[in-house]
Amino acid sequence: MSVQVLDGGLDVVNFGCRLNIAEGEAVRAAATAAGAKDAIVFNSCAVTDEAVRQARQAVRRALRERPGAAVVVTGCAAELEREAFAAMGARVVGNDVKGLAASYGTGAPAVRSDIYSPALSGAEHARAFLGVQTGCSHSCTFCATVIARGTARSATVDAALDSARVALERGQREIVLTGVDLASYGDDSGTTLAALVEALLALPIERLRLSSLDPNRIDDGLFALLTGEARVMPHVHLSLQAGDDMVLTRMKRRHRRAEVVDLVARLKAARAEIAIGADLIAGFPTEDDAMFANSLALIDDCDIVFGHIFPYSARAGTPAARMPQVGRTVARTRAATLREANARRRHLWMDEQVGKRTNMLVERDGLTGHGENFAGLMLDRPVAPGSIVAVRIGARDGERLAAEIAA
Repeated sequence: MSVQVLDGGLDVVNFGCRLNIAEGEAVRAAATAAGAKDAIVFNSCAVTDEAVRQARQAVRRALRERPGAAVVVTGCAAELEREAFAAMGARVVGNDVKGLAASYGTGAPAVRSDIYSPALSGAEHARAFLGVQTGCSHSCTFCATVIARGTARSATVDAALDSARVALERGQREIVLTGVDLASYGDDSGTTLAALVEALLALPIERLRLSSLDPNRIDDGLFALLTGEARVMPHVHLSLQAGDDMVLTRMKRRHRRAEVVDLVARLKAARAEIAIGADLIAGFPTEDDAMFANSLALIDDCDIVFGHIFPYSARAGTPAARMPQVGRTVARTRAATLREANARRRHLWMDEQVGKRTNMLVERDGLTGHGENFAGLMLDRPVAPGSIVAVRIGARDGERLAAEIAA
């Protein structure tokens, strides 16, 4: 990922997930309120070693190219490598307080609130990313999220509704709910993700999309909304990580392979147009060829068309880092194999969309966008950015499908 470091002013550079994109707006508002002017804030990610390396590289470049600017690093990489970033000469702001103005001022340090404030992305996106949850209370052996973000905390339903209203008032017609462990929303306050979705649908939201979900937390209420509510988009992204039961056990995941295959079958039986996405890790410690073959077969068994695939990356302080490693070369080779298989599956699925009709949300360029099932589309002529238009799908061109305005 290349990062352009601008001269002067306040710049906020977001790495990683949709939640970071949403939280970046809170970072910008807080730094602005604190009077930060010639400053650059890096909102970092630590999902892989590569993500941390990119953050380090960007910070070094900013320090070199803007010697008079205040360089601040926050986010997950900053939590995991606080001393390293400080040694470079950057100011380090904790993940839990990066949305508070006091973190960017010269007075007393900011103090974390136990209540998570919703994070809403900016108006520059056609879709509004709404972060309603942070942290995780599980103990997956490969993950440093608890170290970087703490245990799970949720925004209140009322606060989430207020943020959604802001997005609707500025004309954003699709809201994407996101969080570190989104399906655990409400565990700390006695509510559920399904209850939040129902409350949001009482607003005039035209399209509601959910980000990654833990498969064993899709209860009857959430299942009914995913399959029976037209305004909930037919696109389900599952946090699977592997397709072999032994690997899942060693990861301390809370589902098994057969349960996921059954879940996807039930989702598609209830709503055939649902497109499946999944997070997958290749080369987890102790993974042998047979275990990897089970993960590879999961792409077809679950009809995964939107794969988010990583080679395993050891995170310091996690149990998996102490397990027998398969090696970076093996992990990267297996990740490439998974990506190739996923691309084949996705292209077949895209070809099956040709001739169908869908409603397309148009991005800010007026030409590109996504169908309801998240298929990437390209119009033959520009239309109003942010609009939703009925289109007929044409032939595949790379990773997008041609689309023409339906008569």
